[in-house]
Amino acid sequence: MKNIIRKLLAVSFLMAFLVVGCTDDFEEINTDPDRAKDAPATNVLAFVLRYHTDTFYDSWNNMNEPETYGGHIAKIQYIDEAKYNFRPGTVENKWYYGYRQLNNLYEIRKKAEADGADNMLAVAKILEAMIFQIMTDTWRDVPYFESIKLGDGVLLPSYDTQEEIYPAMLASLEEANTLLNSGSNDNLGDGDVLFDGDTDKWQKFCNSLRLRMAMRISDVDPLGKSTIETIMGNLSANPIMESNDDNAFFWYPGSTPYEEPWFEDGKGRDDHGVSDVLIDALKDLNDPRLSTIAKPATDDGEYRGFTIGAEAQPALATISRIGAIYRDDAAGFSPYMRYAEVMFHVAEAAQKGYSVGMTAEEAYEAAVTASCEENGIEAADIDAYLAADAAFDGTLEQIYWQEWIALFKQGMEAWSLYRRTGVPTTHYVAPASVYTGHNVPPFRYPYPNNELTLNGGNSKAFADQVVDDFWGKQMWWDTRTGVQ
Repeated sequence: MKNIIRKLLAVSFLMAFLVVGCTDDFEEINTDPDRAKDAPATNVLAFVLRYHTDTFYDSWNNMNEPETYGGHIAKIQYIDEAKYNFRPGTVENKWYYGYRQLNNLYEIRKKAEADGADNMLAVAKILEAMIFQIMTDTWRDVPYFESIKLGDGVLLPSYDTQEEIYPAMLASLEEANTLLNSGSNDNLGDGDVLFDGDTDKWQKFCNSLRLRMAMRISDVDPLGKSTIETIMGNLSANPIMESNDDNAFFWYPGSTPYEEPWFEDGKGRDDHGVSDVLIDALKDLNDPRLSTIAKPATDDGEYRGFTIGAEAQPALATISRIGAIYRDDAAGFSPYMRYAEVMFHVAEAAQKGYSVGMTAEEAYEAAVTASCEENGIEAADIDAYLAADAAFDGTLEQIYWQEWIALFKQGMEAWSLYRRTGVPTTHYVAPASVYTGHNVPPFRYPYPNNELTLNGGNSKAFADQVVDDFWGKQMWWDTRTGVQ
C-alpha cells in the first residue's frame, strides 16, 4: 500500500482557496502550464482518501475538538483548546481542507461522467456526501450546491441550510447506490486505498451512510424514517455493512510519511488522556473494552480519566492514556464508519417502531458484539457481558450509551450523537473561565475568519446566528431543550 500511495501521490493536486473575484477566463488564467492538468481519476481518488484522513483525523482537527466535544478524550497538557481558546488557523484549515477535497471529487465526477464510469462516479458521490456531512455537522449552514464549482468559476458560493443539505446528501447517496446496481465494470484502479476496488463494500458503505444520515434527521423529517424503512425493506438492492469485515477503515502503511495520525502525534507529544466520562462509564458497566480503549495510570495501575475543560492540567502519571490499538500503531487505522454503528442505528429504528426486519434487542446485541470483537474481546466474555451489565433493557438511552462507547475514535459522530440525544448524560459543561451563560459543550464550530471577510455577502446572515463562537442556533436535528 505504501508504494501505491507514493506512486499515486506523485501527481500533486491542489485546488485553489475560495478567493475574491470572478472572470470568464478563469480556467485559462488559473492553469499552470508546468503542472499536471489531466490526472487519472484513480490518482485523484487516492489523494482525496489519504489527504482527507490525514487532516480530519489528526490531533488538531479531531483529537483537540470533536473528540473532546464528543466526550471521549480530555486534554491533559496545553488545555486551552478544551476551554475553547480555539486557534483561528485550525478552523480555517478544517474548512478549506473539506472544500479542497470536495472540489477534487467534483473533478472525479466530471471525468467519470464523461467516461461512462458508473462505479467511479458512485464512489465520488459517496465521498462527497461523507465530507459534506462532516462540514454541515460542524458548522450547520454551509455552501453546498455552489461550493464544488470552483473549476467552473464559482468563487463566492452561496450558503445553504442544513434543512436543505441533508435531503440533498441522501438523494446523492441514493443515486450512488443506483449507479452501483447498474452492473458497470469500470475498475476503480489502484487509487482505491480504502476498499481495494471492492465495489460491493463501497455499496454497503453507501447505504450505511444513508442509514446514519436518515437516523440523524428522523426526529425532524419523515424522510428519515422512510429512508430507513426503504433500505431495510430491500437489502438486496440496498446492502448495508454485514460484519466488521465491511468496516470503512483507512489503514496506514506505517512508515514515514504515511503513519496513522494519532500515532504520529503521540511520537512527540503527550497532550491527551481518556476522559473521566468514558472511563467512569466503562467501569460502571464492568465493560471488557476498558483495557483496550485505555491504559492504566502509570503511578498506581488504576484506570482514571480526566475532566474535559479542566482549569489546570493533572499530575500526568495519574491519568489513563489512549489504548494501544488506537494510538500506538504506526500502521493503525482511522475509522470512517463501523458495522457496530450501523447496527446501533437499526436498533434505534426498531426501538422507535420502524419496520426494519429485526427486533431492537437483536440489532443491539449484534452491535455490542461487533464492537467488542473489534476490540479483541473473547466470545465468552462478550456473552457474559450481554447477559449481565449490558443486558438489553429496552430503552433508547441504553442503545445510545453503547453506541457512544463503540464510536471511540470517531469524534465527529460521538459529538453528533451527544447533540442529538443528550448522551452521555454526564457530559461536561462549558468552562466559565472563557464563556459564561452556557450549560453544555459546543453546538458548532466558529465560521472561519477568511470566509467572513472574503465571502461576507453570503456568510453574514448565517454568522449573525452564532453566539460566543460555539453556540447560538442549534443543529436542525438537535431537538434538545434548555441547552445554551
